[in-house]
Amino acid sequence: MTVMVEDAPPELSPNARRRAKARSDRTTVYLLLFPALVPVVVLSVYPLLRGIYLGFTDARAGRNVDTSFTGIDNYRELVGDDLFWRAFQIGLIWALTVTILQFLLALGLALLLDQPLRFRGFGRVMALVPWAMPPVIVGIMWRLVYHPDAGLLNEVLHRLGADGLRHNWLGDFGTALPAVIIVGIWAGMPQTTIVLLAGLQGVQRELHEAAAVDGASAWQRFRGVTLPALMPVIVAITTLDFIWNFNSFGLVYVLTAGGPGGRTMLPMLFAYEEAFRYGNYGYAAALGNVMVLIIVAFLAVYLRRRLREANA
Repeated sequence: MTVMVEDAPPELSPNARRRAKARSDRTTVYLLLFPALVPVVVLSVYPLLRGIYLGFTDARAGRNVDTSFTGIDNYRELVGDDLFWRAFQIGLIWALTVTILQFLLALGLALLLDQPLRFRGFGRVMALVPWAMPPVIVGIMWRLVYHPDAGLLNEVLHRLGADGLRHNWLGDFGTALPAVIIVGIWAGMPQTTIVLLAGLQGVQRELHEAAAVDGASAWQRFRGVTLPALMPVIVAITTLDFIWNFNSFGLVYVLTAGGPGGRTMLPMLFAYEEAFRYGNYGYAAALGNVMVLIIVAFLAVYLRRRLREANA
């Protein structure tokens, strides 16, 4: 009796095996990424796309409200909206002032914490305290500090005999924005300090020693050695700080809610008011789209600079 034996499958070539293994690895990677991508798509990508779409509609608050596509009508209205341009101007003043002063004060603090001082570790921990506090808590705390009757600031002025300087800091047209800027600097300085401190620790000590041997003063060593070495870190953190500050909402909302008289009305607060106070969802979405474009422009400038430095 003859026994039929099936032919063995042909052995794959090395290139075919590598291609098969690469396909298997890609499939595994996609399967592992899928659970993480689902919440990103549901909670980030879809709301972003939905917001972009709403910016081209006349969507309003309410149930069973008809929504129609209006093209660029919202953006035409935005261009002629003096309140928006006022909020945009205040947002630029806020973001630039807070970012610049944050950087200068954080740089000084980072230089101090980089020195071999006693309790340096404790100082570094305490520098992180404002960063660890939620913006709402920071806003409530500083509202108590600025309170016109029982606030800490006015109480200190009273005890110093300077009752003439006591003021309603958050309720006056002339002092509301500066008072909020001070809070923004205090709340945002820790992360800038830590980033700059990390950059300082990456500067080679040998360069400072060589400059000192050549007779360079402390200021000359800072300007000629420390500052150039820190420049990539400075560009990165100031760009990110500006974007974060321009997007500020929670801190200013708790402190002043945009008042008095719109003197602290940042662009994000203006969009919030249009959406949840007046129910103009379509117009508010258009405002949000404009803010996204502005932020993307700043990110593009930053990334272009970083790529240019990487290729240099």
